[in-house]
Amino acid sequence: MTSRVEKLFKDNYAFLCLVSFAIVKDRDVAKDIVQDFFVSFWNKRESISITTSFASYARKSVKNLSLLYLEKEKKEKRVRNDLDSDNFSTQPTSEKPSKNHKLYDLLNQMPDKRKEIFISFVVDGKSYSEIAESKGVSKNTVKTQMKRAYAFLRSHKKEDLFDL
Repeated sequence: MTSRVEKLFKDNYAFLCLVSFAIVKDRDVAKDIVQDFFVSFWNKRESISITTSFASYARKSVKNLSLLYLEKEKKEKRVRNDLDSDNFSTQPTSEKPSKNHKLYDLLNQMPDKRKEIFISFVVDGKSYSEIAESKGVSKNTVKTQMKRAYAFLRSHKKEDLFDL
């Protein structure tokens, strides 16, 4: 069985990297995505039922993983932008608080469970389903906690602007 997966890897790796690269526009990220696909395929090989060719299955999977990567990057960028505050630029540079320090302070003001869920999603890149399973809560609970976390962070961004 191992040699069969190795052959699939050798036969399809370069093509799948091209598929991913066409979407993510980063060679290293594309390689990582394809490697992640093969690791996942290996781990689930007993339960996967491919009704088309392996190449078609792999291409579609890598394409979806690449699109998920872009979506995750977009969310992380949005969070960083939401937390960036224009008021820092009006303060003298010697008085500028560290953005990371400010973020940690805000995160530490959240309830522990909400903070854990938020970090699992934003930093660890876990899906709502994965978080729900690992925390023993429903997917809707995760959604609610994420909404509340974003609302909390946005409200503090607005308060900082009013402090000016």
